[in-house]
Amino acid sequence: MRFAHDSERQLARLLDFYEVAWEYEPTEFVLSTDEEGRPTEAFRPDFYLPAHDLYIELTTLNQKLVTRKNRKVRRLRELRPDVQVRILYQRDCRALLGRLGAA
Repeated sequence: MRFAHDSERQLARLLDFYEVAWEYEPTEFVLSTDEEGRPTEAFRPDFYLPAHDLYIELTTLNQKLVTRKNRKVRRLRELRPDVQVRILYQRDCRALLGRLGAA
């Protein structure tokens, strides 16, 4: 499987190790549309954990991207309060992997 970032690959390995079922970028959520109803902005979280009905979005250390992802997650929560989504910051992911000896 091709991942956009190495931290995604590492998280996938961790989830596999603990036998947590996951899907990679399975759902795209439309966040805004134009006057004709065509999507103008969308958000596709990195992972979906079906057993937990939870989407996970990983971030990078690039503050510009972190800010953009935080805004998209807030918008998704406004539009779809039924969707559970969590942001996992790269430093948190690295710390978790390091504690488990997987980094």
